[in-house]
Amino acid sequence: MDISEVRIKLMNDPHERLLAFCSITFDVSFVIRDLKIIQGAKGAFVAMPSRKLMDRCPKCHNKNHLRASFCNQCGVRLDENRAEKDDAGRARLYADIAHPINSECRELIQQEVLKAYQDEKITAQKDGYICRYDDFGEEDYARLSPYEEDHEETKAPAETSGSESIHIRKNNQVFRIDSAKTSQESSQPHHTAAEQPESDKVSSNESIPRSRGDSFGSGIV
Repeated sequence: MDISEVRIKLMNDPHERLLAFCSITFDVSFVIRDLKIIQGAKGAFVAMPSRKLMDRCPKCHNKNHLRASFCNQCGVRLDENRAEKDDAGRARLYADIAHPINSECRELIQQEVLKAYQDEKITAQKDGYICRYDDFGEEDYARLSPYEEDHEETKAPAETSGSESIHIRKNNQVFRIDSAKTSQESSQPHHTAAEQPESDKVSSNESIPRSRGDSFGSGIV
C-alpha cells in the first residue's frame, strides 16, 4: 500500500489543540478525508475521521448523543455518565469511521501526514499560497435569496443638514423615507394648545363661596 498524496488544511488559531485537517490518497485510487492533526501532551498525532456515538431514549426511542442530559425529542432527563469507559476510565464517545487495523499501517499514516503538515506550514508562508484541501466550499459565504435582495436597506445622507433618508428597494422600486420629517412629527405634542386643559378652569371646594347659614350639621333636623 502506498500513500500517493496528502493534502493539509491549516487551522489559524494557535491556542487550539486542533492543528489541521487532512486527506490522504492510497495508490491513486482511494481517498479518506477529515483526518485531524491534534496537539497532544506528547506531541502531535493523527486522529482518524469519526462520528459521535448515540443511544435511544427509553421513553420516545429518539437517538441522543451519549453526553446529552435531556432527550432532544421528549425532554426526559438522561444519565450523563451512561457511556462505556475504556481501561483508562475515559468515556467512549466517538467511533472511527475508517482506521488502520495494525500498528504498521498506523505508523505509516502518521509519519506521512505529520511530514506533509510540516511542509505545508513552510509553504503557507510564501506569497500566493493556495490551500489544496478540498472542503467543498464550506468556508464560502452563502448567496442571499432574491427576497432578501429586494428588501435591502441602504442609508444615504439627505439634502438638508442634520437629517438622513432611508431608501428601501422592493420589487425593483425604490421608496424613500425621510427620517428627519418622521422625527419632527414624532416630537410634536399629542394635544394642541386649544385642547390642553386650562388651569384656571380647575375648581376646588375652597373657591366655591359658601351661602349664609351653610355650616357643619346644616340640614339635620
